[in-house]
Amino acid sequence: MSLTAQEDDNTKEKETVSKPETPTIIALDSITKKEPINPLAPAKAAFYSAILPGLGQAYNKKYWKIPIVWGALGTGIYFYTKNNKEYHRYRDAYKSRLAGFTNDEFYYDSNGNQLTTPRVTTDGLERAQKFYRRNKEISLLVTLGLYALNIIDANVDAHLMQYNIDENLSLAPHYRINEFDASSNLGLTLNFKF
Repeated sequence: MSLTAQEDDNTKEKETVSKPETPTIIALDSITKKEPINPLAPAKAAFYSAILPGLGQAYNKKYWKIPIVWGALGTGIYFYTKNNKEYHRYRDAYKSRLAGFTNDEFYYDSNGNQLTTPRVTTDGLERAQKFYRRNKEISLLVTLGLYALNIIDANVDAHLMQYNIDENLSLAPHYRINEFDASSNLGLTLNFKF
């Protein structure tokens, strides 16, 4: 590279100064340092969710999922305890009737007056036991399923956090209309830049 300078004197001489060329430095803003993949992160998130439901979601920094997990498990536990209570209520009355007693709660009206015939027959007590036992077992299975789903969600979410989401790789749907014959094309476009 060369530079030319002039002096303001009356002589107006020209001088040429040569400088050695320096290498050009290009800043690459698009290159970002990526965190290394932690292969134990999904297992750790699943373990935390198994210990305390919602803790794996907190480990994955998905805090909005914690109330959903607790609400789902709480609802399952609520229905289990409600059906269990009703099951024992009807079972105790059924056992009392089989023993020959007529003092169970179904021999009384809402005011506490004893009735001569019960509000619920012995067959009705037996059917109610079966109904509430079935509902209790279903509630337990649903609650256990939600607990397992909580663990699976934390594990999968931790796996997906390590997934490479880059602008150089994209998959996008496209919809095009052919103006010549008025037909349409629907498809996926895969872009891969290196």
